[in-house]
Amino acid sequence: MRELFDDELKKLHGRFVEMGLNISEQIYYSTKAFIDHDKKLAAEVIEADNNTNGEEMKLEKQALNLIALQQPVATDFRIIISILKASSDLERIGDHAVSIARETIRMKGTPRISGVEKEIGKMTDEVRDMLEKALDAYSKSDEKSARALSEQDVGVDKEYLLIRDEITKAVEANSETMPASSSYLMVIRLLERIGDHIVNLAEWIVYSASGKIVELNPGKANPELVNKLYSEEVIEEDKDKGPNKGSK
Repeated sequence: MRELFDDELKKLHGRFVEMGLNISEQIYYSTKAFIDHDKKLAAEVIEADNNTNGEEMKLEKQALNLIALQQPVATDFRIIISILKASSDLERIGDHAVSIARETIRMKGTPRISGVEKEIGKMTDEVRDMLEKALDAYSKSDEKSARALSEQDVGVDKEYLLIRDEITKAVEANSETMPASSSYLMVIRLLERIGDHIVNLAEWIVYSASGKIVELNPGKANPELVNKLYSEEVIEEDKDKGPNKGSK
C-alpha cells in the first residue's frame, strides 16, 4: 500500500513541476509577444491558458484522490496540501501572463519606447529565473534556496521602480509616448506581481520541507527595507546604473 502511495505522490510531484515549467514558457511568450508587437502570438498565449486551467484542475483532483483513498500520514498530508496551495499561485501567475498577452492586443499608440521594452525583457528573465529556482527548490525540498527567493524578489521590485521612472521620463520628453506608456506600466506591474506569487510558492516549499509557516514577502517580512526601496532616494541612487543593474 505504501509503495502505491509513494508512486502516486511521485506522479503528483511531476505534474506540479510540469505545470510550473509550462507557466514559465507562458511568461516568456506573453512578454515576447508584447515586446515584438506580435498579436498573433499573444492570441496563442491566451488560448493556451485553457490548458493551464485544466492542468490545475487535474492536479487538484489527483491530490484530493490521494488524500481520500490512500490515507496519508501527517507528513504526507502536509506535502499534498502544500502542492494544492502552490498550484493556486502557479495558476495566478498564468493569469498574469495572459493579462500581458491581452495588453499586447489592446495596446495602441506610437511611438513606442524601445529602451523600456528592452528592460521589460530583462525583467521577464529575472522573474522566470525566480520561478525556475522555485521549481528546483521544490524538487529538492531545498528550504534554504526557497528562502533566498525573497531577496531576489526585492531586486525585481527595484527593477520595477527603475523602469517606471524611465517611462515617466520618456513621457515628459515626448508626450506622444503617453498611450504606449500606460501599457508599459501595466506590464511591469504584472511582472512585479508574478514575483510576489513566486515568493508565495517559496513559502509553501518551506512549509512542505520543514513544517514551518513563514512570511517571506519582503513587504511584510522586512517593511523597512521595502519602504526604503520605494523612496525617491533609492531611485536617485540607481539612475546612473539603469534598470536591472542594481539588483544583480
